[in-house]
Amino acid sequence: MSQKDSVTTSQSSKSIGKYRWSICGLLFFATTINYLDRQVLSLTWKDSIAPEFHWTNSDYGDITALFSIFYAVSLLFAGRFVDWLDTKKGFLWAIGVWSVGACLHAFCGIATSGIITGDWFVGFHGSKEIISTVQDTALVINVSVTLFIFARFVLAVGEAGNFPAAIKTTAEYFPKKDRAFATSIFNAGATVGALAAPVTIPFIAKAFGWEMAFIIIGALGFIWMGFWIFMYDKPEKHKNVSAEELAYIQQDDIAESKLEGFVPETSSKVSFKECFKYKQTWAFAFGKFMTDGVWWFFLFWTPAYLSSVYGMDSAQAAWPLFVLYAITLLSIIGGWLPTYFVEKKGMNPYEGRMRAMLIFAFFPLLALAAQPLGYISYWVPVIIIGIAGAAHQSWSANIFTTVGDMFPKKAIATITGIGGLAGGIGSTIINKGSGVLFDFTQRNWSTINGQPLLEKYPQFQNAVTEKAFLAEKGAGNLEEFLKLLTTEGQNVVNGINTGYMIIFSICAVCYLAGWLVMKSLVPKYSPIKDL
Repeated sequence: MSQKDSVTTSQSSKSIGKYRWSICGLLFFATTINYLDRQVLSLTWKDSIAPEFHWTNSDYGDITALFSIFYAVSLLFAGRFVDWLDTKKGFLWAIGVWSVGACLHAFCGIATSGIITGDWFVGFHGSKEIISTVQDTALVINVSVTLFIFARFVLAVGEAGNFPAAIKTTAEYFPKKDRAFATSIFNAGATVGALAAPVTIPFIAKAFGWEMAFIIIGALGFIWMGFWIFMYDKPEKHKNVSAEELAYIQQDDIAESKLEGFVPETSSKVSFKECFKYKQTWAFAFGKFMTDGVWWFFLFWTPAYLSSVYGMDSAQAAWPLFVLYAITLLSIIGGWLPTYFVEKKGMNPYEGRMRAMLIFAFFPLLALAAQPLGYISYWVPVIIIGIAGAAHQSWSANIFTTVGDMFPKKAIATITGIGGLAGGIGSTIINKGSGVLFDFTQRNWSTINGQPLLEKYPQFQNAVTEKAFLAEKGAGNLEEFLKLLTTEGQNVVNGINTGYMIIFSICAVCYLAGWLVMKSLVPKYSPIKDL
């Protein structure tokens, strides 16, 4: 028996070592980069990309919805890929692919120019000039949207590997009682990425062009890969993990090995069919389905919300978005609260997590007041969305950790992928639905001096007459036209405000609905023993 194997789980007064937190730090930075790459499009499309390619809310909604589908399906296989390839190689492949995908966005303008006109070697600025001369705007829209969808596909395939690999790494490096806290720390990278995005990306885009924003942010992933290569290894093999720290990490395995009837976990892979036999899988998947779309909606649509409702460009929205995502850093409490319930209240890990998740599920209800009180100041919805976002990240850290509570390590990445697929389906529905709803409400429910838009301007009832009318008025789309009327002193009530109210109301109740179903499926701690 090795020296490490002989160490008992009782901790001596000397330090057990803290290298596991260095690994957690790497996971944090990977997640930060993940969300920075994901945010570049949402922070540049309204001001820079939409005017160049004539996009509408529905076009952007299509791109974000398809990204959600690609991400969801990729998550299903990413989990198995990480299980099969191992954590180190799997993570390297994931971040390498998504970094390439992030950079690909920058070349969509050149590719659009090349496909439509045959001019491929024109550079970023040259492609803009060529596209502006194309009379067939529908062709520009279709080609550019298709190219961005392809870039989002590559990004999604790579990004899908982040959370399965991170959750698997957490299970390798932390005992069950610490996993929610460790997960909340690396999951806070999502918040920090979202926090850094609005104060960096719009200014990079303004100074160097939207294309360089994708390239500069995308390159960060390649830097992270170097640190991962040199810093990560399995804890039982790592030279920087002491015998005492290894015993602390493996305390659950050691304790379980002493139980009567203990059967050591095998290294055999698990099938999807096997996973779906368990209610625990369905509970996790439904919780993700109900709630992932809420976070993705806030992530992808909040910059557009501030633009459509409050007339802010990306630079003006930078400070409110920074404050919003700074508030979500409160989510770190979400990792501490279950530990409190376990250590101070004597609950088992699952019971403690579900109690904490119920508390977090009530905070998104504040979103019901975001739009009705938004007339006071844009800070009202910004703060409310920030609180809801913090609640989501707290919820997310805990729902991820329930997988490690219930399933053996060999199945964690696969189960995480199944849950990610469910979450991606929910995200697809809400993002596609939002784009369609916002275009519908803006067109059908907007009023000009109290008169319905379609009555006052019947040109908007037909796509051909709308295009000619907007060109005559010097507006690229309906939203720009409504803003133009506002500057002329007309009383414009944008129907899109009602659209946001509808979506906010849906988001508000998703967490309680998800918790109730999860609790009904798995009412008490029931770890899987036969997988």
